[in-house]
Amino acid sequence: MTTLDIDWVRSQFPAFSAEATADWAHFENAGGSYACRPVIDRLTRFYTERKMQPYGPAAPSAAGGAEMDEARRRLARLLGVETEQVAFGPSTTQNTYVLAQAFRSFLKPGDAIVVTDQDHEANSGPWRRLAEAGIEVREWKMDPATGHLDPEALDALLDERVRLVCFPHCSNVVGEINPVAEIVARCHAAGAFTCVDGVSYAPHGLPDVGATGADVYLFSAYKTYGPHQGIMVMRPALGELLPNQAHFFNADTLYKRFTPAGPDHAQIAACAGIADYLEALADRHGVAPEGAHDVMRAAEVQLLKPLLEAVTNRNDVRLLGPADPESRAPTVTLSVTRPVEAAEALAERGIIAGASHFYAVRALQAMGVDPERGVLRLSFTHYTSAAEVDRLIGALDEVL
Repeated sequence: MTTLDIDWVRSQFPAFSAEATADWAHFENAGGSYACRPVIDRLTRFYTERKMQPYGPAAPSAAGGAEMDEARRRLARLLGVETEQVAFGPSTTQNTYVLAQAFRSFLKPGDAIVVTDQDHEANSGPWRRLAEAGIEVREWKMDPATGHLDPEALDALLDERVRLVCFPHCSNVVGEINPVAEIVARCHAAGAFTCVDGVSYAPHGLPDVGATGADVYLFSAYKTYGPHQGIMVMRPALGELLPNQAHFFNADTLYKRFTPAGPDHAQIAACAGIADYLEALADRHGVAPEGAHDVMRAAEVQLLKPLLEAVTNRNDVRLLGPADPESRAPTVTLSVTRPVEAAEALAERGIIAGASHFYAVRALQAMGVDPERGVLRLSFTHYTSAAEVDRLIGALDEVL
């Protein structure tokens, strides 16, 4: 496996050299990653040179539209899908809400959907509200001790009435990576569509969405080193069935059908910088563009090992999710007595961490954790250094 060139990687993120952030160790990446330089440069250029209605005949206007198209085209390639399948929206939460409204009109009373108690509320709440329209909502429950979602347990929930199954690629508190392709295959065999929340997985390497077979795959650009946009990938077969949620004259364009508001031109254009960075990372390490995923994940697994060993050897914390670094994302959530005080104490030591329920109220309740108290979350990505992980482990010994 190619070893990640951590010095080169960190040189691509201005935050590591900026006076305001250089001395901080960032361990709340699950709440938002640093933006890479290509994204920042593209955003600056758009606001400086192209801040006008795109796609017009004037050169600056045409350049803005071309850059928006470039972002969609290049991200589609990295995701293993067609360009028309990639849509942008103001956030993943908003994209999911709009999608749920489309399903509200598409489904009939008596139809059923399946949701999980492992999800972030964005991929749970909008779907559960379909019960108001007479849709039966079935819950695929995780193991309360481990947080594991057993694919075999899903089978008992699937029958001819189930039209949609919504589940996370990776929970933002449990951290375990769910076998998306296997789950999607089970759902399709039962005649159900699938909606996969990839927000907590995509920052650790964009997946081959086409290979998973997912009908909808959602993630956030601001957690994948870009601007604050939600990205939704949808298979045409489903998109053509669902009722249009946009202006009537946009109904024939798949990537516009589920974006009722006008797009954020500058931020969409800047998303091409995500592709710039990932392709440059792949080139730096001598792999194909899609190989950036494996290089990033390998580096994260190596960093996860000492952190997981450190927290599992303690008897004063409870690790949510698996202790195996290969089977989880580097989102390490700990149930501790005083998470807010712990995060504050870490901040005093120059470490950015989070303390909250992180919109995973149902997941915490299912695992017997009080959402009002919350949990301590330590999350990183491939750009985190071994020295920062060592620093975190040492600080945890002092704080906990």
